[in-house]
Parts: sequence; C-alpha cells; structure tokens
Amino acid sequence: MIETVTELAAMRARVAEWKHAGLRVGFVPTMGNLHPGHHSLVELARENADRVVASVFVNPTQFGPNEDFSRYPRTPDADAAGLDAAGADLLWLPSVEAMYPHGPEAAVQIRVPGVTGVLEGAHRPGHFDGVATVVARLFNQVRPDVAVFGRKDYQQLAVIRYLVADLAFPIELVAAPTLREADGLAMSSRNQYLSASERPVAAEIQRCLQAMREASQAGMRRAEVESAAAQRLGGAGFEVDYAVVRLPDLTEPDTRPGAPTSRVALVAARLGRTRLIDNLEFSL
Repeated sequence: MIETVTELAAMRARVAEWKHAGLRVGFVPTMGNLHPGHHSLVELARENADRVVASVFVNPTQFGPNEDFSRYPRTPDADAAGLDAAGADLLWLPSVEAMYPHGPEAAVQIRVPGVTGVLEGAHRPGHFDGVATVVARLFNQVRPDVAVFGRKDYQQLAVIRYLVADLAFPIELVAAPTLREADGLAMSSRNQYLSASERPVAAEIQRCLQAMREASQAGMRRAEVESAAAQRLGGAGFEVDYAVVRLPDLTEPDTRPGAPTSRVALVAARLGRTRLIDNLEFSL
C-alpha cells in the first residue's frame, strides 16, 4: 500500500531509512492528473530501483500569464490509486508553502541557458525556468539515486539533463518511451480537453512526424520538410507553433560531411483550445 506524505521531514526520514538499508531509490516527479503514461514511468523506475517515490505537485512557477494555474485538474485520490497500482512506494504530496517557503514570487530561481530559449521556451517564456527550479528543489528534497522522465516532453528532458550535469546532481536519469493510444496519439493529460470531433484529428500529429522522418531520410531539404509539415497540420485544422527537425540537443543540423546523423522531429500545435506536443527520433 502506497504511503502518502505531506511533510518534508517525514518524507526525508523515510528515504533516509531506505538508503540506510542499502536500497536504491527511484523518483518520478509529476503534476498529477495521471494517466497510463505516467504509470509507465513508475514501472520503469521500479525496474531501476528498490523503492520508488512519486511526487504530485502543480508547480505555479512554470505557468505563464495566459496559462491558468488554478484550473489545472487536481485528482489526488485517483493519482494515489494509480501510483499504488503501478508500484510506487511513497507519494510525496507537498504544499506550495513546503516547496516555496518564501512564496513563489520570492523563490530562488534556476535558469538553464541555451536549450530553454528555443521551441517551447520561445512560445512559453519562463516556463523552463519554473521547471528547472522545481525539479532542482525536488531532487534536493528526495535525493534519489535515479529519476525517470518521459521522452514526450523532449525539450524538458534536455533541460533536466543539462541541469543534472551542470549542478553535479548524483542522479542517474532514465528516459522513458512515449506511451501512445491505438491511433498513435501520445498520451497526455491534455487529451481530455479534445472534443469528440477533434480527438481523431489529433492523431494526425504522429502521422505528420512519421512523414517528416521519411522525407528527411529520402534526402528532402530540412526547410522543405518543415514547410510541408506545417502545411499538412494547418490543412488538418491545427494552429502550428512549430514543426521542425533538429539535432538531439535541439540545435539546427549541420549538413557538412561527417556531421551527426541523429535527428528529432518536433511538433507543437493547437487543435481548438488544446495545445499538443509530440516528437519522433530517427537517423538519416
């Protein structure tokens, strides 16, 4: 039975007890409103650790001025049940006061340079500062041996990798594959906001990513691949924020001989009122 803890001292005491016993501690941070994709992260953490801590915290510092923090769905009972079934041992459920003792506005902030200024960072200014800040705090609180993050939030994963390397957190990062619906749509808490007519259209994002991969592998110029993808999504009814091909570190590819051949196609687009993101890694 999962143990739910709301006090920092109690959570740290439980983790210290496990570590004193020589157990390896895994960690899965979430914002709640969990679905099978989140549960798969817990299952992967269980494969890499003896005990698993999952956190549920709706982080106010990563919401922009036009993103309603108060409306983010909060489902703590269902989250606890799902985490328990997935194999988590402890649910860390901190308050805003526990996470930000001086308040979110007066909190020490962490900014990761470079990777946070493009794509999602350009469309959601300050978002990744909030992500880096809260993840660093959670790492300091839980002090896990291994932490699991999903590949669906590809840029977030890149930010966390930079954070861990630069601040020398003694934590192994494990990247989990994206869990998908039968038609290819990446599982996301945002999918619940799609209307009945929008839901089948949303799967076009994955088909578009596959077309971007195929066109790139066939030798089409990157600018043409990106333009065709944007037109395809626009024609399907999406408002496109970006549809791009990048290197795994999110920089623009170098086409000179001998340059790396690993690529990732990334899409962010709105369908009605719902903003969806997805990506697909491939090699040329």
